[in-house]
Amino acid sequence: MKTSYLILIFICIPATLRTNDNPPNCKDALRDCLRPEVVWTRCYEDRITICILMTRMPIPNFYRWSVNSSNKAEGSTNSGHRVHIPAYVLQRSKRNDSNSIDNVQITMAVLNSSLFKLSPVRGSRSGEVLGQSVLAVRVGDHSVSDLDQPVRIAFRNTNVTERGTCVFWKDSENKNGEGDWSSEGCITTLIHGEFVCSCNHLSFFAVLLNSKLSVDPVNAANLGYISYIGSSFSVVFTTVTLVMYTCLRKGHSEQSISIHVQLTGALLFLHLSYLLSEWWVWHEADGAEGHVCLAFGLILHWALLSTFTWLAIEGFHLYMLLVRVFNIYVRKYLLKLSLVGWGIPTATVMACCFSGVYGIHSFYMTGANNSSSTDICWISSATDSPGVVVSYITVSGYLGLVFLFNTAILGVVVVKLWGQRGKGRMWKDWATVLGLSCVLGVPWGLAFCTYGPLSLPGLYLFSIFNCFQGVFLFLWFLALSRKGRPEHSSVKDSSCQKMMETNFN
Repeated sequence: MKTSYLILIFICIPATLRTNDNPPNCKDALRDCLRPEVVWTRCYEDRITICILMTRMPIPNFYRWSVNSSNKAEGSTNSGHRVHIPAYVLQRSKRNDSNSIDNVQITMAVLNSSLFKLSPVRGSRSGEVLGQSVLAVRVGDHSVSDLDQPVRIAFRNTNVTERGTCVFWKDSENKNGEGDWSSEGCITTLIHGEFVCSCNHLSFFAVLLNSKLSVDPVNAANLGYISYIGSSFSVVFTTVTLVMYTCLRKGHSEQSISIHVQLTGALLFLHLSYLLSEWWVWHEADGAEGHVCLAFGLILHWALLSTFTWLAIEGFHLYMLLVRVFNIYVRKYLLKLSLVGWGIPTATVMACCFSGVYGIHSFYMTGANNSSSTDICWISSATDSPGVVVSYITVSGYLGLVFLFNTAILGVVVVKLWGQRGKGRMWKDWATVLGLSCVLGVPWGLAFCTYGPLSLPGLYLFSIFNCFQGVFLFLWFLALSRKGRPEHSSVKDSSCQKMMETNFN
């Protein structure tokens, strides 16, 4: 009898799962499948279906129960996942099962997302997996797909974000253990702070964050045109600004003008590196990932940080002229500012380069019936890269600090202007405020408006104001150059007089 039982087990277990003559233990299912000679995801799906619970103690992140096929099934995990399986799905699984028992076995397992290796192919869907958890769901002994009534899986929104896409794992055709995340057959909804995935099949499910922009392909194309045209104009006008400064300066130039010019240089590097990065990915297609793309990503990151730093220096210089007007002399002032403006970004990108964060970054846009992606040489969006953390700290966090500081400085300017000047000059005050807003980089704060229900208008405004920032700075520099000397005005104190000289000189 014992021999017959072992033979039966041997026949029922697929050949790829036979490691010995003993029944597979559910506790060791994952470890036994993580072998180079098998596709571990397929092995794991089969093994958790036939494995035996050899202990009464619960296995962490592993759940199994039986339910009558005429009833719907619901289950949850300790990680906060919830699964709703309609009775239709259970009855569908019974059709593929020769067993006459009415009960259907349901198995769930929570896995770490680091186990899933993305294929190094351009266009592979990448991003941060919500909670780094992947939920495997299995009903019966066979795979279930093309369901008329979807299975609903709820993921707790631990990141408190609205940007998430329900995806499932799709193995590559090479059968080398790699694959890609796909949203085919799944619909994403955000209900009461949870991502609810309605899918027409069963597989390994997850929620991918920062993987799509809330725009359709038409708006994505329009935003792309705005970016390319605006950056091209900015490259031309920032170059003209630098040439004008070189030709028109006479001896010792004003400190404010010198700072404006260095900000203009940072913007020139930014828009030029952006266009070159986009061009390289388009030109090289599938071979874009490499040392050249890494270099373009590093330069683009450096130019962006340099722009942010010089925007902060513009605000600091204005603060020195307005608030510390009677104690403004600093020895080698411009040299120290230059060391900060170019040194901090250089040190930051060198540290990031040693961390290996640069590479292809993919942005995904989803429409009603299709999805597409666009790539750029930037901070890598691969799941096994620390690029997400680096991007949050050095881009979002740094921009937030600069934006708050420069907005406060602009507020001081507005208070002083309206407090010291007559109402008849109000129109010129507004022109000054708008010009300073551009110089201080206040439109960059629109980046924080690209989330939520106003994301599409925020993206358009952000693209227009910041892609054409080089043109706006050229107009500001032209106004400063044409201003031969400050106008006489009825100013009540020397602080406000110095401020007016700063604004236009």
